[in-house]
Amino acid sequence: MTSLSERPPTGLDLPEVETFILSVGGMKCGGCVGAVERLLKQQPGVLGASVNLVTATARVACRRGAGDAETLAAYLGEKGFPAQVQTPEAPPAPLPEADFPYRSLATALTLLVLSSLGHWRHLGGPHLPLAGSLGFHWLLATLALTIPGREIFRDGWQSFRHGRPDMNTLVALGTGGAYLASCLAFLWPQWGWECFFDEPVMLLGFILLGRALEEQARNRAAQSLKSLLALQPPVARLRLGERDVILPVEQIVPGDRLSVLPGEKIPVDGEVLAGTSAVDEALVTGESLPVAKGAGDTVLAGALNQTGVLTIQAVQVGSGTALAQIVAAVQEAQTRKAPIQRLADLAAGYFAYGVLTIAGLTALVWSIGGRLGLETGGVQPELLGIKFAIAVLVVACPCALGLATPTAILAATGVGAELGLLIKGGDALETAQRLTMIAFDKTGTLTQGQPRLQALFPRPGSSEKELLQVAASLEQGSSHPFAQAILQAAREQGLPLLKARDFHTEAGAGVRAVLEEGTPIFIGNSGWLKEQGLFLSNDSPSIPAESTLLYVAREQTWLGCLALADPLRPEAEATLARLRALGLKTALLTGDRPETAQTVGAQLQIAEIRAQIRPQQKAQWIETWQKEGEIVAMVGDGINDAPALAQADVGISLGGATDAALETADIVLTRAQLGDLLRALSLSRAAVWKIRQNLFWALGYNLVAIPLAAGLFWRWGHLSLSPGWAAACMAGSSLLVVTNSLTLKRFPNRLEP
Repeated sequence: MTSLSERPPTGLDLPEVETFILSVGGMKCGGCVGAVERLLKQQPGVLGASVNLVTATARVACRRGAGDAETLAAYLGEKGFPAQVQTPEAPPAPLPEADFPYRSLATALTLLVLSSLGHWRHLGGPHLPLAGSLGFHWLLATLALTIPGREIFRDGWQSFRHGRPDMNTLVALGTGGAYLASCLAFLWPQWGWECFFDEPVMLLGFILLGRALEEQARNRAAQSLKSLLALQPPVARLRLGERDVILPVEQIVPGDRLSVLPGEKIPVDGEVLAGTSAVDEALVTGESLPVAKGAGDTVLAGALNQTGVLTIQAVQVGSGTALAQIVAAVQEAQTRKAPIQRLADLAAGYFAYGVLTIAGLTALVWSIGGRLGLETGGVQPELLGIKFAIAVLVVACPCALGLATPTAILAATGVGAELGLLIKGGDALETAQRLTMIAFDKTGTLTQGQPRLQALFPRPGSSEKELLQVAASLEQGSSHPFAQAILQAAREQGLPLLKARDFHTEAGAGVRAVLEEGTPIFIGNSGWLKEQGLFLSNDSPSIPAESTLLYVAREQTWLGCLALADPLRPEAEATLARLRALGLKTALLTGDRPETAQTVGAQLQIAEIRAQIRPQQKAQWIETWQKEGEIVAMVGDGINDAPALAQADVGISLGGATDAALETADIVLTRAQLGDLLRALSLSRAAVWKIRQNLFWALGYNLVAIPLAAGLFWRWGHLSLSPGWAAACMAGSSLLVVTNSLTLKRFPNRLEP
């Protein structure tokens, strides 16, 4: 499984760990990400931290009672990263909605236009009376650096002062160096140095332009998540007697009666008390067709009521609704890194030190080398060295490196939410595309999860009614599909349930209880009943191979068995065929009897079949395959699958599964359609391909741009980068990475179901 700092702790295996999310400001590049993570991990009680540049959040895991979120937030603030704790009580908010940064864009374009006037005379253009004077460009550079550039200098100094130079530090040194060198040339013209006040202005213009466009691109990347949260209406109609009162949805509490008119969105999760209607739940569950709702049915916040008036009773409100939990899970997913990002963040964290060293060496080599005969094209060696050093400082781009992975994960998790795929982190995305084996539970996963009672086989001396009555009495209160089938059969025959107490369920094995008069009763598979000291008849009833047998006993007396059948999901055969075509091995792990498992396995051509096994044995089999070198996913939907889901490299659960399965899974197929497993794998491969493209560009860009800026190609036609064009390249690099990640948003129509 993933490391502690990357995977949210569950009560299943890490009860001593608590996790919280911090909103962190002041991060500008991958170096900042590394700095925040180091600061957090150095604090007492912190076991792990994962920081996301795009969402500006930090996910921190601490020993329970040993870490304080408010203290950590205050500590980050002292180090130049203002932070605040995201509280779980309120519904999760998406990334802040930002208007297009018109002011920043206008400032950037103005600086670029005015600075280009300084280049106009170098290109042979006519002399401009005011714009062509050095005084004008000195004033322009001074105003540019002290007004729009003030934040860059302030943040760059703060980062440098705390020993973690970042992109702001590099830009501040580059623009400041160019400005100071030009001021020296302006004040002492006898030195013969060139004034290039237009360079820091153009440099700052390109940086502001790049950041404005990059911010807009990041905002677009988060649009899917914003669309999810926007599904919940801001107000609700509270039913008071015969009239409705419109209140903010935050004031609704469980138990309130609400009216929902046609065309309105349902404000909370609830139960229909009166009325009938068709409800469109597509944007919540992914189900494309409207669902008929009537009294007793459940409805979800964000679903669209289409045809009739519904009166509902609020059950879950605020952060407890299914919609809020989906949004919260997606937000948390965006703080969990893919393993491929760790090396990039590590490199970005030390990147600034390397760039400062290269810039210093560049200035030194050209200053000394020019005096010793190195060809400088007629430019004074010291001036050329300064210009090259400034270009190195500016062209280096840890931003692209830091944005390469989180932007792709942000886009992919947003697309996944639209497709009905709840992906809980970049680690799950990356691991999913490396899978070699997928193991499946049977009931409710490969089958429809809606079994029917086929036959009753009472022992001699017992009756079918007694057998069914005891079985139904044991299953009362259970949500397992087999339990529901038995209870339905008892209701159809009008059998009253026996009063029982002290229920004890062993997941995947059976249930025992005690009747009112003190008689113990049991239901489960044959192996479990034998463990309880019960001896079953050796005469096995003749039943179809695809049926499941449940044995029933009262005290030490075997009452008989029930045969239940659960048909395969319609898409199961095609889905497993596609998985085999992709080169993936398949396995079946079930607590059902071997005959049933073999029949299902033969129908679906599953080679590895393990039947009549306990939940912990499922996890043990997955561990065995992992030791053999397999990268294993587990697909399940029951509480008995939770250990296996936790053990697997990627746990995949179907929507509608038990809370334990949903909590433990890395990927949830919210539409409860097995075919969506193929969508998840396709999206995983597409996202990781985008990440690799981004990293290739970010690393390749710096490998080429830094030597070019340092003047290594100067001897070939004076090929180099001016500080202004270096800034343009730097801004373009970050923008290209973000834009490339955004192309994932075109994938929903390309992903094959």
